[in-house]
Amino acid sequence: MEYGILFLTGIFATTVGTLAGSGGFINFPIMILLGIPVHSAIAANKVSNTISSFSSFFYLIKNKKISLKECYWIFPTSISGGICGGLIANFLPASTMLTVALTLLVFAFITSFFNKETFTGNQSLKPKKSSLSGLFSIGMYDGLFGPGQGTLMMHLLNYLKISYVRAVGYARLATFSSCFGAAITYISTGKVIWSYTVCLLLGSLTGAQIGVRIAEKISPKLVKPILQIVTVFLIIQIVISELFH
Repeated sequence: MEYGILFLTGIFATTVGTLAGSGGFINFPIMILLGIPVHSAIAANKVSNTISSFSSFFYLIKNKKISLKECYWIFPTSISGGICGGLIANFLPASTMLTVALTLLVFAFITSFFNKETFTGNQSLKPKKSSLSGLFSIGMYDGLFGPGQGTLMMHLLNYLKISYVRAVGYARLATFSSCFGAAITYISTGKVIWSYTVCLLLGSLTGAQIGVRIAEKISPKLVKPILQIVTVFLIIQIVISELFH
């Protein structure tokens, strides 16, 4: 029964995660309710997101929606952050990780109202101070905890004036990179429960392909309000987790 739930959760969570980030806020609490230990639930997220996010990125690069010339530097930056975060996570209690997540998401939500961009910009993504520090920090957060990483990435890419479909592609590459680094650390420390992880992975692969096709058809002007709504839900979910931890 729990395997079927995980498969369906993977489909829904990754569809949402591809469009606006934060599929983790859907599948993480469900895994906890199923009795999966916190670090093993995070590990399942990392492994499944590594493969599903790359499948979304590959689809967009294959269809020439994004360019390797713009994003070659994303992989080493995000994977470095993911490895650092994954290592730190093994020494931190879950309550501390939730506090970090809440702080970052509240900051992203507030600053989104001051940022007038609506994913209609057409700037090139370049390795400059703001993009490098932002990607590394979000990669570290992804390795540290995870839920909210995609949403933070979308906020950052909107701030950098990247158009929506390109933002989805680059966010998926960043997710793949940081999750790959974090997944290595979780696998090496024996935190992965493979039966659960494979079920979530199969659902996530399906959801990734659904989400990336929907992204091609959504009006960019609708994305920012969706992103803000997803951020609010994330904040509420984390607050509830803190209160009942």
